[in-house]
Amino acid sequence: MPEERKPSEDDFLARASGKQPGLVSEVVGFLKANRKWWLAPILVVILLLGLLVMLGGTAAAPFIYTLF
Repeated sequence: MPEERKPSEDDFLARASGKQPGLVSEVVGFLKANRKWWLAPILVVILLLGLLVMLGGTAAAPFIYTLF
């Protein structure tokens, strides 16, 4: 069995100076790591509602209101 090595300060600095992941990749990584796939539909609905709120204040508002 291979021996596990402890992370050193150099490993930390190398990862810290690397490219930072985006918000979407962080959320997807969280869902994968913790097996919380049931959160995905909730997040999609929240994003769609936010999009509707944002579009409600634009010129697209009359078209959105006709949907309801």
